[in-house]
Amino acid sequence: MNSIKSLGSRFKKSWDHGDIPMWLMLIPTIFFILVMSVYPFTWLIRYVFYDYNGFKAYFVGFENFKRITGDGIYWNSVLHTFEYAILKLVFLLPLSLMTAVLLQRKRFGSGLMQGIYFLPTVISSAVYSLIWYFIFATYNGVLNAFLQRIGVIQQPIDWLGSGKTAMAAVVIVAVWGGFGNYMILLISGLAGIPSDVYESAQIDGANGIQTFKITLPMLGPVLKVVIMLAITTAFKDYESILVLTAGGPNNRTHVMFSYIFQMVFGTSRAKTPLQIGYGSVLSIVSALIVGVITIIYLKISKKMDDIS
Repeated sequence: MNSIKSLGSRFKKSWDHGDIPMWLMLIPTIFFILVMSVYPFTWLIRYVFYDYNGFKAYFVGFENFKRITGDGIYWNSVLHTFEYAILKLVFLLPLSLMTAVLLQRKRFGSGLMQGIYFLPTVISSAVYSLIWYFIFATYNGVLNAFLQRIGVIQQPIDWLGSGKTAMAAVVIVAVWGGFGNYMILLISGLAGIPSDVYESAQIDGANGIQTFKITLPMLGPVLKVVIMLAITTAFKDYESILVLTAGGPNNRTHVMFSYIFQMVFGTSRAKTPLQIGYGSVLSIVSALIVGVITIIYLKISKKMDDIS
């Protein structure tokens, strides 16, 4: 009760001190937070105890929680998520950093190349994934036709329908669609490094690789943010996978959130009925997994700062 009175008195003081414009500007933000975050979360919490198909809800208690312990498809999707995220980060981060270093200096055509590389970030992931779907097509795809023409393969490869190549194809699309965004962030970080550093390195006779080793620690703050964004994004990806493979073949490319999407909204290739209650439980567990990974990374990065 005292805390409520204290909060009320603080609000009254801020109002009396002429902070009306501040509160008026905050109202839209508070409204959207309540509507887009708080309400959906409370709705989600409610249906974890129900078997809900979008029309009728049946109270099942903790059955949804018991079911998740024996759901092999979901736990395999968790492993696939780690596989997908690791592969994506292994290729995405070095490619973004290398491209940023090459394009950060004002040379002829560098601005145009930055725009071209950044273009997939502007395009919807569903749109460019559909383009790649036709590129990877087995019998009339551009990739198979090109590889056959130059003699690399003799028979068409089912890139998206084979368990051996489906994950690699999905990762290629993810790297192509995401590296331009991180490239721009890294270019902005490189632009913040004083030019005196480069001039001093040139005077000392440092080559390109040595200059990069000198400037890399100065890029640390931006690089940490980029890595964190890349990790969280990789663990939450699912749009491209739904377009390319819908989790197939035989659930080989199902990640956590593509499986949840199939449970809650269904797909054209899914034959199971909607299971919104169970999908709500899966989403909470998946959010906890992503949260734990993020916390681990933040602790590791903090220890690295302490060491440095």
